[in-house]
Amino acid sequence: QMQLVESGGGLVQAGGSLRLSCAASRSIFDINVIQWYRQAPGKQREWVATIIGGGITTYADSVKGRFTMSRDNGKSTVYLQMNSLKPEDTAIYYCYMANTWGQGTQVTVSS
Repeated sequence: QMQLVESGGGLVQAGGSLRLSCAASRSIFDINVIQWYRQAPGKQREWVATIIGGGITTYADSVKGRFTMSRDNGKSTVYLQMNSLKPEDTAIYYCYMANTWGQGTQVTVSS
């Protein structure tokens, strides 16, 4: 069974940037749809971004224009570049592909 490992989270001030990574334990060439989700304290998990095929991306309205999702099939890794971070972006961020969730990485944005 495939495993996913997220990394890149941390503590950042509002307005700052972070780049999250999600490394898969096997090739992702055949995985068409890959997504990022996040879960803030006391809230339900919510969708953040999707990448389809070679690079068609869609984003939640709350992050559109600030976050960019990409994939590197050669490295079996997907990325989430997060700019202009806001305190409301504070959450655990998870990647999801092929019915598999990663363990998540914590992002904390201070005001």
